[in-house]
Amino acid sequence: MGDQIGQAVEGTLYYIPYTEFQRIRTVNLPREQRVAIFADMCRLNALYMIARAGSGHIGSCFSSLDIISWLLLEEMCDEDIFFSSKGHDAPAYYSVLIGMGRLEFDLIHKLRKIGGLPGHPDIGTPEIITNTGSLGMGVSKAKGMVFASRLANRPGHVFVMTGDGELQEGQFWESLVSAVNFGLNEITVIVDHNKLQSDTFVKNVSDLGDLEAKFNVFGWCVRRCDGHDIGAFSSALASMRDEKRPQVIIADTVKGKGVSFMEHTSLDSDLAMYRFHSGAPDADSYRLAVQEIRSRLQQRLSEVSHDDLTYETIKREGTLPSPASAQRLIPAYTLALLDQAKKHPNLVALDADLVLDTGLIPFREQFPQRFFECGIAEQDMVSTAGGMALRGLIPVVHSFACFLSARPNEQIYNNATERTKIIYVGSLAGVIPGGPGHSHQAIRDISALAAIPGLTLMEPSCEEEVGMLLDWAVNTNKLSSYLRLVSLPWVLPYALPGGYAPEIGKGVALTEGDDAVIIAYGPILLSVAVQVANRLKLEAGKLVKIINLPWLNRIDEDWLIQEIDDCPLLISLDNHYYEGGQGGRVAEVIAKSNKFKPKFIRFGIEGIPVSGAHHDVLQAHKLSADEIFESMSSLL
Repeated sequence: MGDQIGQAVEGTLYYIPYTEFQRIRTVNLPREQRVAIFADMCRLNALYMIARAGSGHIGSCFSSLDIISWLLLEEMCDEDIFFSSKGHDAPAYYSVLIGMGRLEFDLIHKLRKIGGLPGHPDIGTPEIITNTGSLGMGVSKAKGMVFASRLANRPGHVFVMTGDGELQEGQFWESLVSAVNFGLNEITVIVDHNKLQSDTFVKNVSDLGDLEAKFNVFGWCVRRCDGHDIGAFSSALASMRDEKRPQVIIADTVKGKGVSFMEHTSLDSDLAMYRFHSGAPDADSYRLAVQEIRSRLQQRLSEVSHDDLTYETIKREGTLPSPASAQRLIPAYTLALLDQAKKHPNLVALDADLVLDTGLIPFREQFPQRFFECGIAEQDMVSTAGGMALRGLIPVVHSFACFLSARPNEQIYNNATERTKIIYVGSLAGVIPGGPGHSHQAIRDISALAAIPGLTLMEPSCEEEVGMLLDWAVNTNKLSSYLRLVSLPWVLPYALPGGYAPEIGKGVALTEGDDAVIIAYGPILLSVAVQVANRLKLEAGKLVKIINLPWLNRIDEDWLIQEIDDCPLLISLDNHYYEGGQGGRVAEVIAKSNKFKPKFIRFGIEGIPVSGAHHDVLQAHKLSADEIFESMSSLL
């Protein structure tokens, strides 16, 4: 599930042109040999795509590439469907489609760019038939496709790839029973059983036990094979062709397969963190990986008396690292949580397989008995926290905001009805980073959680405010809180005024002015607001007050009316969907006031968010400083 923010690799990047894929696909070789060569070619191109994009999931791509290559090249008919439920291996699937000529080759250069290939599958991309990235939905989607095909008398088989970490999601197991009841033999599920999830070994988080026995009990036809032995995988598929039941192949694979130092096959090792789950490789790792894949391809082609491949290159300059002055909210949160844990021995932390991304490694090291890894099972995690709270603990629950606010929403509501104290911490909040795609862009969490009784939603604007708001949640608030954290390092053109302390429902002015007021929250859009204010002052002589309002669903009405007193223009900026964002709450306060009605304009996300670079995504959704400056200039 993790999706670390990476940086593009510096130096020379290598990829294999389409003409070479055409050549290899027509060589006279046994099918298994030809597919193995093709899969390695796709490994190198997938690595190129991830390195150039600056982020992606190498390990998951490499573990699934042999399987995807065989299915698309040799197994599937025109009427058949394939999709990956886990979604992390999107670059692998793209590289196979590009190598087959089913996607434009130029897209190899456009992973995680607007108008290119999103970080997780989206049906706006040719050949992608369902959106994935939120785990556990794949078999259910496949069942729906089969039901639709049967009603339309359409032939065709549906092949679904799942991860083994994904099997921790309850929906996966819910989906199995009715597939047997309805005799959906048109479905074949392939479990990419690489034994590793985002943080560590699957067995260390939620041991899957005897998977063959489990699937058999559910009534599925089960086979198991080495997922990198193409002949064995082909034979497993062939042995189930006449089955009247849905089928599952447990494909034993290796995460990072094909690059020795990216593989991790020692299951007895006490692995703390797998390096190549997400992000881009550094320059040295990239160079060594390319050398290893190229050497193996050269050897394989030499063994069958074929010419070596030709490669194309580009010179890629590395992106500048975030400056030392950039604010980093996740490390600031780590320190604040450790501080509270030292003061409160009943404070515990729960994680959903994102211990690195949520900043919990130091907590796990310092308080191992108070750390609970719940795995990719958000509903279970939240209800576990509910039980802890009922017995006197202070649970602090962690995941990405997109998953924490949505999947266990009913469980969060149930906990709230018990009027206990639980602190929910959602990281990776907002529309950027946009590279992973809309499954990971948390822009509906405010609307999803704001109406839950007693739950106060907050977003800090800087490192200093992280600790202040967590302290309020732990020591002042009697009920539950939701802390929304931006994960990107961000250089801030503002600072909190001296003596500031959070007071529920009230914000603080970062700049002063009486020509307009902008209300925003969090480092991204507060930075945009200050940039706009500075430009309006310089170019138009207009003075704009910027208010940091960290309370997302609580506004002190008297305070707000006083702050915007006689202001002719009020702007709200939401790093969230327009519907249900903080701006809607501001509008309610203004509508209730009988004192005055300023001209009020709201900015927020509309439509499905795009996947791309940070500034490009903000600009596409009209939330960049340029877009807001132009709008305010015309209004003023």
